[in-house]
Amino acid sequence: MKLTINLPFDRITPADEFTTMRAVTEIGQAIEKAGFHGAVLTDHPCPTGRWLDAGGHHAQGPFVMLSLLAAVTSRIRLQTGILVLPYRNPFIVARDVATLDRFSGGRVTLSVGAGYLKGEYRALGVDFEQRNALTDEYMRALRVSLTGEEFSFEGTGYKVFGSRILPAPVQKKVPIFVGGNSRRAIRRVVELGDGWNPFFTAGTDTASTRTAAMESLADLQAGIAYMREHCEQIGREDLPEIEISSVVELGEDRSAQMLIDRIGRYRELGIGYGAVHIAGVSRAEFCENALRFGEDVIAKL
Repeated sequence: MKLTINLPFDRITPADEFTTMRAVTEIGQAIEKAGFHGAVLTDHPCPTGRWLDAGGHHAQGPFVMLSLLAAVTSRIRLQTGILVLPYRNPFIVARDVATLDRFSGGRVTLSVGAGYLKGEYRALGVDFEQRNALTDEYMRALRVSLTGEEFSFEGTGYKVFGSRILPAPVQKKVPIFVGGNSRRAIRRVVELGDGWNPFFTAGTDTASTRTAAMESLADLQAGIAYMREHCEQIGREDLPEIEISSVVELGEDRSAQMLIDRIGRYRELGIGYGAVHIAGVSRAEFCENALRFGEDVIAKL
């Protein structure tokens, strides 16, 4: 099982701890040295103050930050998680993905979702009620536009006839993972994606996040079973990859042995990837904790 790390650039206090190029350099080098497989950056371009005050978080431009990270690292995967796909024209996304993948040497993993913040949808001028249909449509648009070949595509309010996005990504097929716990999200994974990003919801208001509850290992297993069932139903032979949003649940013990045991259980279920949250009120503390995690957990897997 490969571990990814959630990047801390959503933390804007203390001032300048996580919002400088020096921070990107130090954090990038530390997490690569620690042995993490990938680095994950979230997406909230215009969150409301109400959501932020209720426990939400800021998010820097994902493709900008991942490009900066690419410049100071050489191995780690560069992953969005979760890019709210309907916020942007799909060909703007395709151009950013192709550029980042080309200049990073083929290190991009794109994790996408439909999102849930009505205020952010309103600010960006996108119809919230159409978010699921747009996510499906935009995933199809990404597939045809990231091949390096000339393509045509007609979507909601736009048409493409004989366009090209070059240079193409280094990867012949950029991995596209899909976030969400609902059955619709799982069907989207099977029909359009390469992987699934489920997340545990214990301690989360699922009404406000508009997602299905996933509070236990049994819930996760039920989701995997449904994914297998839908694969069989549509004739997909390969099971999509699975990356859980956190290897531990809210409030759980985080000892090294507990983490190693938990990762082993996930591996037995066929889960190939898991994200880790690292604490740190300063970048020095964050880097120290990341390196310790590498020594105590990653090196012993």
